[in-house]
Amino acid sequence: MTTVHVGVVDVGVIRIVGRAWKVLVLRRATGRSPGSWEFVHGHIEPGELPAAAARRELWEESGLKTEKLYSITVNPFYLIKADAVQVALVFAAIVDSDRVTLGAEHDRYEWLSFAAAVKRLTWPRDADSLRQMRQLLKSGDAGVVEDVLRVKNE
Repeated sequence: MTTVHVGVVDVGVIRIVGRAWKVLVLRRATGRSPGSWEFVHGHIEPGELPAAAARRELWEESGLKTEKLYSITVNPFYLIKADAVQVALVFAAIVDSDRVTLGAEHDRYEWLSFAAAVKRLTWPRDADSLRQMRQLLKSGDAGVVEDVLRVKNE
């Protein structure tokens, strides 16, 4: 029987420069889908809260720390080999540095404009999530829904 598992986080990384967004995209080097461009992505460890996983994965894959973290959406996808539906919890991380230190999973990164990032991302669900981030965080925060979407520092 096919199972459903909430087990991964996707983290869209955004640096706001003036009024413009710069979005971090990473190119996979090893493991699954080498050459694909994506967000920070990773597994939630046993006993770990999703927001903590998002912060940890951001650090491990880019060397960046969040200034603000927002819960944006969830994205389900089917894992053929496991016959399971995996659910990714999607976060937006606002950062104030552009100094990236790549982890072993990626061999290249770029800071792109919003429009260029939408085009570059391999997975349509990442582009859709980025569009949601833009709508929810267009003023640099979540405005009237800040109290619902902003993850408090742990």
